[in-house]
Amino acid sequence: MAFVFYDTETTGISTDFDQVLQFAAIKTDADLNEIDRFEVRSRLLPYVIPNPGALAVTGVRLSTLHDTNLPHHYDMMRSIQAKLQEWSPSVFIGYNTIKFDEELLRKGLFKTLHPPYLTSLNGNCRGDVLTLLQAVSVLAPEALVFPTNSHGKNVLKLDQVAPANGFAHENAHDAMGDVLATIHVASLVRDRCPTIWNQFLDLTSKSGAQQLLANESALLLTEFYFGKPYQFVVTKVEPTPGNPSSVLALDLRHDPDDLANMSDDEMASWAGSSPKPVRKVKINACPNLCKLGDAPASCLPDLDGQIISQRAERIKADHALRQRIVNAVVAATPEYEESPFVEEQLYAGGFLSNSDEQLMASFHNVPWEERPALASQLQDSRLRYHAARLLYEMHPQGLTEQSRVQLEDEMWARAMEQEVPKGKYASLYSALADTLEMLETAQGEQLEILQELRPFLEGQIQTGLDRGAP
Repeated sequence: MAFVFYDTETTGISTDFDQVLQFAAIKTDADLNEIDRFEVRSRLLPYVIPNPGALAVTGVRLSTLHDTNLPHHYDMMRSIQAKLQEWSPSVFIGYNTIKFDEELLRKGLFKTLHPPYLTSLNGNCRGDVLTLLQAVSVLAPEALVFPTNSHGKNVLKLDQVAPANGFAHENAHDAMGDVLATIHVASLVRDRCPTIWNQFLDLTSKSGAQQLLANESALLLTEFYFGKPYQFVVTKVEPTPGNPSSVLALDLRHDPDDLANMSDDEMASWAGSSPKPVRKVKINACPNLCKLGDAPASCLPDLDGQIISQRAERIKADHALRQRIVNAVVAATPEYEESPFVEEQLYAGGFLSNSDEQLMASFHNVPWEERPALASQLQDSRLRYHAARLLYEMHPQGLTEQSRVQLEDEMWARAMEQEVPKGKYASLYSALADTLEMLETAQGEQLEILQELRPFLEGQIQTGLDRGAP
């Protein structure tokens, strides 16, 4: 199967509220030889306030954000969707894409009324070269040069790993430059660590991960937290309730005989302890799993191989105990309220109905004058909201005066917030505060970018005050 390596540059680090500014991708054959490449940029959405730090890092200037020669965000997403459909089926791969770039891609597609799961459906699957390098760093650390920080920890940032291993990374934080760097690093792993590479490829598909978990009584699971690897010898318990793309796996340092003797309350308390004794393995997200026979002894816990086998077999044979473990995990899992922000509701509202999917497809194939009528027929409230925003940007005359004013008031109210929810969107005030702080130490091009940004933000704040925003 072919590979599609891709990367994005964005307005910030929020996968829900920020937007893609640049998308770049290269399609390769199975041997990682380039077949085709694609690149597109977008102007800024009217309701997105860019993070000054992101602009300083990527080198994107204010003039570029508002360049009317660049496509609208909607048109960019249309071209991305068309190209990725053309390149399918493929293995979609990037660097930290599963947690970041793909989330922005999914949500960008959803906000523009496209099916969001393009990279994982219809024969496509997905991997992450960051996960691949994490595996190499613990299973075969001598295979690559890993830079270290002041604390002696391996640094796995692409802009440091790629140059340390022979890539002339002159365009770091440019999407196409990062794609080329990712292919370079992936090629090195393929050539130097074929076992790790082949295992990685197997795990890019949900079925591959399911098969590995079914065939092996125990596996080594590696997870990274704050740059540090944590490893667990695990055995499959059951699928995670309510999530067919996740599997519960027991850390075999815990003796099943001890679990069997616990009361239900004791087991629920145990399931909620830290580190979690039952790991949730996302089988559709390229989990970092390894056969025990392929792992060096230094990566394995101080457990006798016979004990590992006995405990794994005990779990496999005891359906009642497995179900008690599942119930304990459910009891120990806190319930989360649905976010009030539509931008955060992609995974909360369930899958789309067939009728809405048909309306979404029709929406893109009729003149803008006919799209408001189609948008009004959408059953899903999330889609109706995103459709209204699309019309506001692309065809405002298609909205009623009441709807247009409501969207505009909402946009300005958020932009003028002096205190914003942590980890969500930026406001004009928060962006200005960040800009002023960074200006104290910025130099060179970053200084120029921030000096251009400051008067723009101040002007927008004044506009908000003049229109009566709080």
